[in-house]
Amino acid sequence: MGFLTTALEDPSNSFEWMIFLAHKYSSMFIQGTWLTLYIAIAGTILGFVLGYVVGIIQDQKINQGDNVLKKAFFKILKAICSVYVELFRDTPMIVQAMVLYYGLRQANTGITPLVAGIMVTVLNTGAYMAETVRAGIGSIDLGQREGAWAMGMSPMKTMLYIVLPQAFKNIIPEMANTFLTNLKMTSVLNVIAVQELFMAAKTVGGNYYKYFESYLVIAVIYFVLCFVFNRLFAVMEKKMKGSDNYVLAVEYMDNP
Repeated sequence: MGFLTTALEDPSNSFEWMIFLAHKYSSMFIQGTWLTLYIAIAGTILGFVLGYVVGIIQDQKINQGDNVLKKAFFKILKAICSVYVELFRDTPMIVQAMVLYYGLRQANTGITPLVAGIMVTVLNTGAYMAETVRAGIGSIDLGQREGAWAMGMSPMKTMLYIVLPQAFKNIIPEMANTFLTNLKMTSVLNVIAVQELFMAAKTVGGNYYKYFESYLVIAVIYFVLCFVFNRLFAVMEKKMKGSDNYVLAVEYMDNP
């Protein structure tokens, strides 16, 4: 108890300064944590939807029998998606944030740092998830699609009811990794004045010139967040796999 009192009243070493800063600026750290979670969750979910759409478009095949307008439409759409994916995969997120925010501000849109931060996270996530979705769709056996087509299902229904549900299960681990990456990458959004966790530590550290101790506080917060979500995603992935205690129909027919 005496140690805690000393740390809160007259800190003398780095550990005591960490306790002092975490206690005195707890509301700022909590607000930064919630904002970091908000951006990461919103950016991952919306980016996942965007990536799903782009991945499906990129997976579409242009058949020789299609009419000229349909061919032209899909070629243009696929070209736009390819440029988008390459652009956001091949440039740093911190640069994307600066270009998007200050570019839109220069156009007098009145965009806020938070909205710009979410937009950058969504677009960045969508570009990476598009390739993951495309790979997930490609991992599904082509024979399943051919079987569905033979039963009279349209390509769209086959994609919605046969391919995508299986592809979704395959890309869940990558989606979890993307969320954890976004959780940490929100720190770069401080360059456009988003008041997330890193910005909170930067502000707190400047008050006492104790940047080392302030950044150690958020290092602990980031670690706890990532550790907890890692375990949650592991449980979710295990649940989606289902039980290993099953018997194949072929084995049952051989040994009823």
